[in-house]
Amino acid sequence: MLEVPFARREHLPAAVDAVQAALAAHQVVGVPTETFYGLAVRPDDAAAVAAVFALKGRPDAQALPVVGASLEQLTALVAVPEEWRPRLEAAWPAALTVVLPARARLAAGGPTLAVRVPGQALLRSLLAVVGPLTATSANRSGSPPPTSARQVAEVLGHGLAVLLDGGDTPGGASSTLVDLTASIPRLLRQGRWNPPAEWGVKGG
Repeated sequence: MLEVPFARREHLPAAVDAVQAALAAHQVVGVPTETFYGLAVRPDDAAAVAAVFALKGRPDAQALPVVGASLEQLTALVAVPEEWRPRLEAAWPAALTVVLPARARLAAGGPTLAVRVPGQALLRSLLAVVGPLTATSANRSGSPPPTSARQVAEVLGHGLAVLLDGGDTPGGASSTLVDLTASIPRLLRQGRWNPPAEWGVKGG
């Protein structure tokens, strides 16, 4: 496993090179997000997605969330209703994940896909170059999500090609998860981001 510093802007070129090489070889990358460390692969790479499920010990019936550099980048993967575009543009980047109809069936999802623009600025810069990636937490299923590269290396290092070391992440609550596929948006998971009242989100 190659460990690459990922804490400052000058670390970005080396990180991009390492991540692109790993993705081309259908391998898994560990990345820091605005909450925890995540496992990153291309969402359309079936072999790499299967490797993520195997690493986590997670049922493959569960979809993987995807992060992108911007709403515009994510619209290649999901259909965003026009009335939600200005709201999402105002909210992102943030620890907010939304479920939207998928434009195509991806290895990481089904007819819908959970997406977000992460609050971690350096990660967004990486995604702007390499494209959207999965960002499921870098832990064994049922275990606490990791907040340091060291924790990721100890548990999952054997299955990673590259680990971007961004130092400790904030941890705490996960991203808020809102389903926007129905006429009335539904709160699937309350996290560190609170939906505005005008969104009309219903709990549970």
